[in-house]
Amino acid sequence: MSPETIQELNRQFALPGAAEIVEGNGRLPKVQIRTPHATGEIYLHGAHVTSWRQAGAEEVLFLSSHSKWEDGSAIRGGIPICFPWFRAKADDPKAPAHGFVRTKAWQLESITADGDTVTVGMSTGNDEDTTDWWPADFRLLYRVTFGTELKLDLAVMNTGTTSLRFEEALHTYHKVWHIDNIRVRGLDGVSYLDNTDANHEKTQHGDVLITTQADSAYVNTQHPLELVDPELRRRIRITKEHSLSTVVWNPWREGAQLLSDLGDDEWQQFVCIEASNVLGCAVKLAPSQQHSMRVLIGVAKL
Repeated sequence: MSPETIQELNRQFALPGAAEIVEGNGRLPKVQIRTPHATGEIYLHGAHVTSWRQAGAEEVLFLSSHSKWEDGSAIRGGIPICFPWFRAKADDPKAPAHGFVRTKAWQLESITADGDTVTVGMSTGNDEDTTDWWPADFRLLYRVTFGTELKLDLAVMNTGTTSLRFEEALHTYHKVWHIDNIRVRGLDGVSYLDNTDANHEKTQHGDVLITTQADSAYVNTQHPLELVDPELRRRIRITKEHSLSTVVWNPWREGAQLLSDLGDDEWQQFVCIEASNVLGCAVKLAPSQQHSMRVLIGVAKL
């Protein structure tokens, strides 16, 4: 995007002292937010949140030092948006993993302030490129509110004349001190499908501890979770609405070696906890209907 275009976006949307559009990594435009209580950033590429932290506190989101910052590639880390399928497309192995919206340039719709929070709105929809992969008419509206908490609102609208079935996930990379020392609370007794074991159904017993490669879809779970990190002396609370599945993922050493945009040891620095509607929790949407999923992320000291 040219400097002139960024200048025009600032003329339309910037909030002096709170939010401005700047050139980010790979010369991709991003919205940079600064409030008295928090800072953050979100790229127009994929409507991808890449940073959020409370004032005076540690960064909450992990971002790979090897991430590719270019058109057609997903950013490794932050909060990618997976839509309209999750993982590989069932009927087309050549289709992009996790759908196509995380590599699209989104439209900046609004930047508004309310007290000490700033909300950024972005949208995207079907076009000639998306119909090659998914012949459907749709519109996505994403609103991200940066403040003492991070609020994510993803709305899907069926703008066509036939019903849609889709999967969605906010693939959040939570930064941790070391994967060996963290635990995820709130999934005790929940059934999950283990993708590292042919999606066999299992039951979680106690807190989730990451001791090997993990790729688990916890189903029919809507209650809050906590990511406890003793070394960073914090707990991250994740609350969600209209999300019936939660995915917990870490590639571990073996999986990380297969990812060219992840450093060899960086798998130790994050765990993904993903509010989602995937697999049997996929959403069916009739024409003219809308579905919204919300995630609220908060941080407290241990």
